[in-house]
Amino acid sequence: MKAYLSSLMSLQVKKFAFLVGGCGLILFMAFSGGDWRTASRESSGLAPLPKDVSEAVVQVYAARTFSWRGYFAVHTWIATKEKNAPFYTTYQVMGWQLRYRGTAVDIKKDVPDRKWYGAMPELIQELRGKKAEKAIPQIKRLAQNYPYGKTYRAWPGPNSNTFISYIIRNVPELTVELPPHAIGKDWTPNFIEKAESGQGYLLSLYGVLGISFGAAEGIEFNLLGLNFGADFYRPALKLPLIGRIGFKDKPLE
Repeated sequence: MKAYLSSLMSLQVKKFAFLVGGCGLILFMAFSGGDWRTASRESSGLAPLPKDVSEAVVQVYAARTFSWRGYFAVHTWIATKEKNAPFYTTYQVMGWQLRYRGTAVDIKKDVPDRKWYGAMPELIQELRGKKAEKAIPQIKRLAQNYPYGKTYRAWPGPNSNTFISYIIRNVPELTVELPPHAIGKDWTPNFIEKAESGQGYLLSLYGVLGISFGAAEGIEFNLLGLNFGADFYRPALKLPLIGRIGFKDKPLE
């Protein structure tokens, strides 16, 4: 009897510790974000300076979102520099802009590789030279005519990742796939879409439920915006919150 009571007490203590730990994690996530107004937006040093490179450049970036949301998702954007241009242009979607601009699409001359409010960006694809020259007019046209710019939903989309995924799908020179924790990348009003790599397909029910498969994508399942899958071209597991575990993702050659 004494051993049973001791075992029961130990189990209750473990449950209590788990509950306290879980609550602590939630509170930490909720209040550890800091102040976005003072978070770093300086260059990460990933992009070449315009004065150092004359050729055209296109770069696709991803960085953890600000505050507790960064535990779950990334924000993505595209930066371009035309041949001999002295500046970069950045393309991204930011939901808060809808209030006073009437569109969430943000296109401007800017530092291409800024930290995303303290988070270090990752360069996930780069084009240079002729490929970049061919891609830039397409990116510009698609961004200016983006059909979902007047709608923004953090989940399941359309959001910032929906915008970049839309551009990637429609620019043949861009063959990268967005990381699995780019929530919103699978949002589409169409049940069947071509995959981001251009060599596969996405079946999606408004980004809530779906599956994608292709040469670059491997296979990826989407459940409530959380993506699970495997990349066979560059062997890796693809997991929600974490991203990739395995070889670094690379565009198809």
